[in-house]
Amino acid sequence: MNSVAIQHPSAADEFRPPRWLRNHHLQSMLASTSWRRAGVFARARPLIASARELTLECGGGVRLQCFLSTPARPAAHAPVVLLHGWEGSAESLYVLSLASLLYAQGFEVVRLNLRDHGETHHLNRDLFHSCRLPEVVGAVHALQHSHLGGRPLQLAGFSLGGNFMLRVAAEAPAAGIELARVVAVSPVLDPPQTLIALQSGFPGYEMYFVRKWLRSLRKKQAAWPQVYDFREIERMRDLRTMTAELVRHYTEFPSLEDYLNGYAITGARLAQLTVPSSIITSSDDPIIPVGGLGQLARTPALSVSVTRFGGHCGFFERLRSPNWLERRMVSELGGSAP
Repeated sequence: MNSVAIQHPSAADEFRPPRWLRNHHLQSMLASTSWRRAGVFARARPLIASARELTLECGGGVRLQCFLSTPARPAAHAPVVLLHGWEGSAESLYVLSLASLLYAQGFEVVRLNLRDHGETHHLNRDLFHSCRLPEVVGAVHALQHSHLGGRPLQLAGFSLGGNFMLRVAAEAPAAGIELARVVAVSPVLDPPQTLIALQSGFPGYEMYFVRKWLRSLRKKQAAWPQVYDFREIERMRDLRTMTAELVRHYTEFPSLEDYLNGYAITGARLAQLTVPSSIITSSDDPIIPVGGLGQLARTPALSVSVTRFGGHCGFFERLRSPNWLERRMVSELGGSAP
């Protein structure tokens, strides 16, 4: 099987941060750092004020939450569905920042929450895991046919959200979903390699995700006290052990390896992709090893752009919005680069 062709941006499009902003750890942390909060929320006020909370029926009794913002004068753009990364939410700063830019240009914007993300732990009894693709497909189908008039949709996701959106796109024709475009930023490619990178790299990343995951599990236990008791898992402090324990007790997968491979997009997973799709990532991503790009199936529908700098979902060439990534994404989704 041939692998996908990897494109490097032209000189005009290349992401070139100043030297003081080139560190890949700094780039990775800037996307969610709290210093951006006041500015992002100020710009997002119109988006948030217009948002309608929807509970989507996704099939099999599963319900997912999203927020739909419709401008007073919508432009002739296909609506955009945004999906956060693992342990992010519809309120994550990188989601709100991009959503507010799109909304200001007349896009209808949906911010979708994965199961057990945001404040949704009470909606479904079973735990979230990254192989729960059917419910995300169901959510996109419900949005298109019940709330957005059957119009073609555009999907955009970050990290694990980018991984999900590419898998949704591969399933879309069989699911009766019409898509116009997909953009995935720093998507998870080969989960076993991502887990190794998280555990062997800068220790702050694993600590960050362990802390956020434990907080989420406590919320799940509080919502379903008769079902869950995570006291044993609370004593663990590494992602591999925690994931293996939860896979063993709360999924149908026979092993951790089977589970991790279950949501990989490498190999033949995207071979049937027909929707125009883009991956934007960087060669210095400290969380998603760029080598996984060489394992993607070759398909004319998928283009891959790799920058030298950018970290994980970063791409800041300055400390104010819009950053390079946001301008690039708005342009790819049919808007005018701000």
